[in-house]
Amino acid sequence: MAQTKRAWKLQEFVAHGGNVNCLAMGHKTGRVMVTGGEDRKVNLWTAGKPNCIMSLAGHTTAVDSVRFGHNEEMVVAGSVSGALKIWNLEEAKILRTLTGHKSSVRSLDFHPYGDYAASGSTDSTIKLWDIRRKGCIYTYKGHSNPVNTLRFSPDGKWIATGGEDSLIKIWDLTAGKLLTDMRLHTAGVNVIEFHPNEMLLASGSSDKTVKFWDLETFQLICSTDQDASPVRSICFDSEGACLYSGVRDYLKVYGWEPTHCFDSVPIAWGEVADMSIAKNQLIGASFSKTNVSTFVIDLSRIQPHGGVPHQEGGPPLSSSHGRRSFLTERPPTQSSRQASVPKEDETEPVSLSPDQEDRESVADIHNPDDFREIFQPKHRIDRSPTRTQEPFLPPQDDGVFPEPEPVRQPAQVTKPSTNASKPRVKRELPTTNRTSQPAQPPPAVRPVVPEPTPIVRAPDPPAPVEPSVKPTPPAQRQTSVPGVNPNDFLNADAHRVGDSQRQMTEEMFFDEGSKSHDVMSKVLSKRVKDLQTVRVMWTSGNIKTAIDSALSMNDKAVTVDVLNILNAKSGLWNLDISASLLPHLKDLVSNKYEEYVMIACESLKIVLRNFGPVIKANLTAPPGIGVDLSREDRYRKCNGCYKQLMEIRTVVDKKCALAGSVGETFRQLQILMGALD
Repeated sequence: MAQTKRAWKLQEFVAHGGNVNCLAMGHKTGRVMVTGGEDRKVNLWTAGKPNCIMSLAGHTTAVDSVRFGHNEEMVVAGSVSGALKIWNLEEAKILRTLTGHKSSVRSLDFHPYGDYAASGSTDSTIKLWDIRRKGCIYTYKGHSNPVNTLRFSPDGKWIATGGEDSLIKIWDLTAGKLLTDMRLHTAGVNVIEFHPNEMLLASGSSDKTVKFWDLETFQLICSTDQDASPVRSICFDSEGACLYSGVRDYLKVYGWEPTHCFDSVPIAWGEVADMSIAKNQLIGASFSKTNVSTFVIDLSRIQPHGGVPHQEGGPPLSSSHGRRSFLTERPPTQSSRQASVPKEDETEPVSLSPDQEDRESVADIHNPDDFREIFQPKHRIDRSPTRTQEPFLPPQDDGVFPEPEPVRQPAQVTKPSTNASKPRVKRELPTTNRTSQPAQPPPAVRPVVPEPTPIVRAPDPPAPVEPSVKPTPPAQRQTSVPGVNPNDFLNADAHRVGDSQRQMTEEMFFDEGSKSHDVMSKVLSKRVKDLQTVRVMWTSGNIKTAIDSALSMNDKAVTVDVLNILNAKSGLWNLDISASLLPHLKDLVSNKYEEYVMIACESLKIVLRNFGPVIKANLTAPPGIGVDLSREDRYRKCNGCYKQLMEIRTVVDKKCALAGSVGETFRQLQILMGALD
């Protein structure tokens, strides 16, 4: 069985003090990882080792995205507040702090030449940064929703971006403008990757497909069939022969022109966060809460690299079909290099890094040996194109993670267990001899073996409980080890307390429980009666009256129940209902219960999406001619809703810095409220 195993779990470890939000692999060696979490730290790891190499601190909010440099000598991390920090790993210090985004940074990448970086945010913008000058060069605007992923082209002249609006955009850095939109995905684009050799782009989406795009014509080449779950991670084979796609609990191997699934490998990695190739293995990493797990797939045992030959089992490997390749040589002079990026955006000032933030940003090296082995040997001469660089191989000399061998472990366990049976009998002899005959150990050996048979006579021990307690309690407990003695399951305090006192404490316990039950029962009974009253009015056809009745009860639980119904049927909302509910939504978004906050936020999203344009149009429209009572009534309602929304907006702005799903929801509300300006 071990010889045919194609994938296995390598390790699982606790990576952060809070939930892990993001993870990225180093794609040069394929053996290093960087993670970011809600504890505001960036931690570096080696695949196969559970100990953190280095911890980078300095962010003031949760870290939402991370990315290695192409040579793994730098790491960039983006936070919920919109700030970026770039770290020099060789020197173990902060390099730059860049600010400019209005909300969380979702995606990051380094320019192939290393002097520039790009970031995509939930504020739907993409920013190009000059690392040397500490500033934003250009801001690209075009997406209508968060930017989930971005990548520089291999020649460094384009940026490809994918957003939650299901669009893929190609931006020309030289001209500083949009080249094209690719619109055939039907859900958010989660990941995009350039082919290593050809002008080809692959994209994975929440519509559960992978699409391949020709970058000469900007046309769709082909698309895979819908999978069972969204595509979260993709990477091309190092030779560009196939594409690896990570979905929930599966690795899919695809070819294109025509579309063909070479192989499907089941592996329990959940939602894989990133993948990299090292030697002849693919390393995948995923995270859940505070834990990170890594997995290994042996590429020599999956098609098209192994298994059934191509002439027998499927179409040949994908070829270039005449497509050109990117020119990936670095421009020889500084002037030509500067021509590959747009001029500084005069409308946006350079965002300098705060000195105080840089001073507070520290790198804590946990494993100096691993740190020196991985990062410090990388000097400039090592990155010279004329020098062949040996990849870092942390786990073994050959750099290959060995396949686990579970078959050998039972054999090692059974052997000592059989040998241990003899001394176990000898250790039991003194305990039995203390209560029986000390001068005859041989006869005592035989009764010990059949002694478990009295377990069948379980009713016997309760009868002699009282006499057994009076003589020698320790001896009785020792002799009853082979059987079941109820006293062994009682703690020491229970033995000291008398039966009457024990009964009193149990009665007191049940009294307290019954009192709490009575209080909760009364609360729930009142809530049911109130909801029945609202239901009677609702079914009579007057929904507005039913909602006003629910609000007049001054019970937030009832209000939340009504909001749940309205959120499930967004078509029931109108301006009258919105005007009545907005004052209560303001209280709920500041509630201490997260469930109430999330339901109120969902209601606010419905109001802003359905009536935001109507409110703005009525408030900005010129005054009409003559008397129009319906228009004046509509204006009055819109004006009231606008005032309430502006008051709620102050609360939303304060809570945008929160971490996790709550903070993300408030940031989405902030973007929606921007349409009212």
